[in-house]
Amino acid sequence: MTATNQAEETEDLLLERQLCFALTVASRSVVGVYKPVLERLGLTHPQYLVMLALWERSPRTLKDISDSLLHDPATLSPLLKRLEEAELITRGRVLGNERALAITLTEKGAALREQATAVPGEIRERLQLTREEVADLHQAMTGLIAATQRHNSL
Repeated sequence: MTATNQAEETEDLLLERQLCFALTVASRSVVGVYKPVLERLGLTHPQYLVMLALWERSPRTLKDISDSLLHDPATLSPLLKRLEEAELITRGRVLGNERALAITLTEKGAALREQATAVPGEIRERLQLTREEVADLHQAMTGLIAATQRHNSL
């Protein structure tokens, strides 16, 4: 091994060079920026993600939401229960498939969408990012997610 390779390998182990570290800190930090904005809507960040999925299409099955959010259905169940207690959704069985759980927006849940339309702009403003910068970051993260899914399916 050359001295250059050895130096590169040593630098590769620096905390500041770790992709996992940067992603963990970035995720925690960005979710922290969302927190006060979402509190005004009465939502946590995970609840917001579920509501986004339902604002796109409602009703949806638990499996469909789980697949969209890349979450285990069991992880979503307590979250959905709290959304139901807040009267934002209802949970019921899919007609013709008693095993499938249908998640449907209530009128209150659908109406919350109007308030939520301000969230992306407020987050961009708080982070001092343009719409294009957010799109670029999103594209990079989506590519990274796809790479991990390809690896995990091997």
